[in-house]
Amino acid sequence: FTNLAYRRVVRGYGGAGLQFTEMVNAKGFNWLDEHGESPDRLWGIAEEPRPLGVQIWDNDPATLARVGARLAHEYRVSVVDINFGCPVRKIANRGAGAGMLANIPLMMEMTRAIVEASSIPVTVKTRLGWDEQNKIILEVAEQLQDQGIQALTIHGRTRAQMYKGQADWTLIGEVKKNPRMQIPIVGNGDITNPMEAKNAFDKYGVDGIMIGRAAVGKPWIFSHIKHYLHTGELLPQPSVAEKV
Repeated sequence: FTNLAYRRVVRGYGGAGLQFTEMVNAKGFNWLDEHGESPDRLWGIAEEPRPLGVQIWDNDPATLARVGARLAHEYRVSVVDINFGCPVRKIANRGAGAGMLANIPLMMEMTRAIVEASSIPVTVKTRLGWDEQNKIILEVAEQLQDQGIQALTIHGRTRAQMYKGQADWTLIGEVKKNPRMQIPIVGNGDITNPMEAKNAFDKYGVDGIMIGRAAVGKPWIFSHIKHYLHTGELLPQPSVAEKV
């Protein structure tokens, strides 16, 4: 639901400060290139207006760094975001996505490799930890900052939770309040309306919010949130005709 077609619809409504492509697998990107196919065919990177972030994932530092550099130099995207948060088994069990939360040294090696190879801001998205007994985001956030990332997005669940239960914003707020943290902290998880968005800013002090599932079928959610944050007024929901 973050493919080129839907991103265009969202842009038409406005309100989203930055959009990201679908997760781009670094090895897949290279495979297309080696076989004479443009990676842009899948992700629509080249033809889209900026700002645009590309979220990449893999389990090999060298491959990630090479693709991150190409996205910066050849495709001139605005941000390269490393996905250390996807909980899906086929990704996490390969040591990628949220699987990196079980191998912090490799997570830091990969992050450092991309930062050193890229001429544009590198950001990270991750989760609170692997499971309830290992919520390590406070330490991980500091270590990621030390590798040179420019912002950190935190989803308020562990990998074990997948998308079940409620997102825990308490730890997101603690990361933001940590005096050692100097980079922007973006909160993610269970923001489905303008009031919840305002609460995220007011209660937890985050610098930004990221919305994923709540935008499915509701491309206007970003403009409605932005309007509410600026005016305190709730915009009416689109008519049935507009939704159709």
